Amino acid sequence: MARILSVSPIVVPCLFTTSRRIVRVAVTARNPSISFESMALKPPLHPTYDLKGIINLALAEDAGGQGDVTSMATIPVDMEVEANFLAKEDGIIAGIALAEMVFREVDPSLKVEWTQKDGDCVHKGLQFGKVYGRAHNIVVAERVALNFMQRMSGIATLTKEMADAAYPACVLETRKTAPGLRLVDKWAVLIGGGRNHRMGLFDMVLIKDNHISIAGGITNAVKSVDLYLEQKNLKMEVEVETRTLEEVHEVLHYAAQTKTSLTRIMLDNMVVPLPNGDVDVSMLKEAVNLINGKFETEASGNVTLETIHKIGQTGVTYISSGALTHSVKALDISLKIDTELALLVGRRTNRA
Repeated sequence: MARILSVSPIVVPCLFTTSRRIVRVAVTARNPSISFESMALKPPLHPTYDLKGIINLALAEDAGGQGDVTSMATIPVDMEVEANFLAKEDGIIAGIALAEMVFREVDPSLKVEWTQKDGDCVHKGLQFGKVYGRAHNIVVAERVALNFMQRMSGIATLTKEMADAAYPACVLETRKTAPGLRLVDKWAVLIGGGRNHRMGLFDMVLIKDNHISIAGGITNAVKSVDLYLEQKNLKMEVEVETRTLEEVHEVLHYAAQTKTSLTRIMLDNMVVPLPNGDVDVSMLKEAVNLINGKFETEASGNVTLETIHKIGQTGVTYISSGALTHSVKALDISLKIDTELALLVGRRTNRA
């Protein structure tokens, strides 16, 4: 049964200290006050992202300046409880480190334990962690922590499925992330076994179709980038999007004639869907053969869980999929004080 404690807040830090496993994070964000020593997997680098600010924004969004009126009305101020994290479906867990940060932000005295780490498989009905301390603060932090975990776990679960199917190609996400959650979404991709594409507009040159159209052609666009990087004395990866075999030939011809900063060629929409639900990858494979290892290659377009294995067998280096982050199906996770009752109800509804 649930354990409800009615002990003094001063006593709580002395309890539950023998088996605690802390998941810590060394966040590469702007706010230096976040400094955890170890964790399953570090978030990607970003020079200005304020992860603590995102957490506080989410908490403030919930509080609305008034606070949790329900908890203030129903929960004695000194009551303490233990609540358990419960997986309600199978998947890859992600966001454990971030959830702990949420609880610490609400109340540093809350104690959190985990039996799993980011990237581990969980199954329906598994209790994989617990938090104990002041009941009011646990309930305040609960939804924000779960919102992060559910979204990240959904991304990680799909990424893991796609990464396994795509091998030996590597799976990348895109910039099609939830506004304000760029680092969080891309962190979840890493936890799921994928790789990160560029973080934003600042850390990689990606010459896309609109840049090519404005520049007056693909050669002009690549040439302009080479000149710009040389003038600014910048060194970074450069990728160009190609949509036809003719554009691939043009890029290769340019690269053969001059020194270029180009590192990767995107092969966009060269996977052609067929009426029977299959895909034709012959154009993609021809493009990969033309490039012949001179540059990294990236397949983009018509990438699904059903098509990605066939795409991965073409010899392409990377496969990018916006669906990893723009069409997230959250993994169902809950935090329950009365775990026995939660499991009983879950079994009744086939969710535990």
